[in-house]
Amino acid sequence: MVHTIEVEQRTSAAPAVVYALLRDGASWPEWSPLGSFELERPGETEREGAGAIRVFRTWPVRSRERIVELVPDRRFAYVLLSGLPIRDYRAQVELRPDGDGTVIHWRSTFGARVPLMGRLTHAFLDRFIRRVVAGLATASARSPRPRTMDG
Repeated sequence: MVHTIEVEQRTSAAPAVVYALLRDGASWPEWSPLGSFELERPGETEREGAGAIRVFRTWPVRSRERIVELVPDRRFAYVLLSGLPIRDYRAQVELRPDGDGTVIHWRSTFGARVPLMGRLTHAFLDRFIRRVVAGLATASARSPRPRTMDG
């Protein structure tokens, strides 16, 4: 069974500001429930570009994620490589201009490794992703401009 979680929230920030925060793994612990960030492997053509492997730690979980799709100011997608008892996890974040702000649409799909754990995992991830999206919306609204990805 494939589980799907979709969360949508509006921010007053421009899509470029939201996108910059998504691309900057080091910023995630500042605005999400994640505890720490490490870049395990840079991307194919840029530091946190496609192919980059990012590691986030929130005790006791260490999750490894690979960036798989980037469309500047429009889409950010990654897959989970390890860290949670799920399979085929993919998150895709779509950014839609909305007046002077942005609608953030986060969609995650995954399967449970243990069938009976699917509902529990879904409930946990749903709450977690809602916190991530809320934090992203708040942080982007406070951010004056996008960070650069060169550092």
